[in-house]
Amino acid sequence: MAGEDGLDIAGRLKANGLMLAALLLAAAAALAADLPAVPVVGVWLLLSLVALMRSPAPLAPPLPAVRPDPVAVPAGRDASQMIEALDFPVLLISQEEEILLQNQAALEVFGSLPDRAHISARLRAPGLLDMVREGLKTGHPQQKDYVERVPSARAYRVRVSPVGDGQFLIVFNDVSGLHRIDQMRTDFVANASHELRTPLASLRGFIETLQGPARADPKAQERFLGIMLDQVNRMSRLVDDLLSLSRLELKSHIAPGERVDLVPVLSHVRDSLMPLGESLGVTISLSVPDGPVIVPGDRDELVQVFENLVENACKYGQEGKSVAVELSSLAGGGAEVSVTDHGPGIEAEHVPRLTERFYRVNVEASRSKKGTGLGLAIVKHILTRHRARLLIQSEPGKGSRFTVRF
Repeated sequence: MAGEDGLDIAGRLKANGLMLAALLLAAAAALAADLPAVPVVGVWLLLSLVALMRSPAPLAPPLPAVRPDPVAVPAGRDASQMIEALDFPVLLISQEEEILLQNQAALEVFGSLPDRAHISARLRAPGLLDMVREGLKTGHPQQKDYVERVPSARAYRVRVSPVGDGQFLIVFNDVSGLHRIDQMRTDFVANASHELRTPLASLRGFIETLQGPARADPKAQERFLGIMLDQVNRMSRLVDDLLSLSRLELKSHIAPGERVDLVPVLSHVRDSLMPLGESLGVTISLSVPDGPVIVPGDRDELVQVFENLVENACKYGQEGKSVAVELSSLAGGGAEVSVTDHGPGIEAEHVPRLTERFYRVNVEASRSKKGTGLGLAIVKHILTRHRARLLIQSEPGKGSRFTVRF
């Protein structure tokens, strides 16, 4: 404001310069003619001041319009702090497809990359790379679904968006839970309808028989009711296994954070299945190291794994009369548990499919032993969550060996 007032006064003085000059000439003439100079000067001074106040001031030049800078992710430390505050994987890349920044969530999921690495070092799926490049080319947000296979299946909704200054954000939104729920719903309907059809048809037939020809036959009623109870128990076991499998699938990508000693776990499994072995004429032997063998895991889930393997060995390998459970530590860390039976063994073509849901080598034998066809599928999902592997070795006539390697 002070600068504008100064320009205003200066402009007015400049506009009335001739009037001030006339004032000085009039005063000099009055002195030369022996006239009183004060009235003349006073009149001219008054007129000059009035003209000075009324004269228009020159307009100041207009200020240039200020345009806001485009919104951009701040460079350096500020950008790193902002991205680091996000709890999902985020990459900041340049127009040249170089990774400028990645937050801690991205490091944990995808691993570290060298400075200014090319985006293709992180995104190897051709469709996903094409989507990112389309976003870089057009400057418009792009989005695509993507599935990461290693170390476990994870589904992401990937979005690339411009943030100004030739930089782009790639955001990975984890939608694995939604995908699993959809897949579980589909699988549950298909599997349950397939497996429940037979016992339900059996129950309906027996009920119709009891209502008709066997209405007055107590012996037939007693026999049929016993069969119906077996079918109901089978459906109950099937539903329990399906629910257990569904719960495991929901958390299969979350590694357990506890530490478990396998020695007491295997001792508990042997003791709990000893009555089953005795009823089948099978001896269960256990061999473990003297000291503890610690692995990351969930104790209840590991008990379920080894109970399933030992129970299967007793039921399907009972011809060999013995089941051997052996625990050993691996060089360089880790552990290995093997369950070996000396039964009839399994044909080679069946081995790769044993962990599929409802897959049975012999359907009638499985059902006669009250199996649901889900046991090894449950084992597989638990071991996937524990980052462990199930190895199956079998040869007809020489028994089977199931090995869990941590």
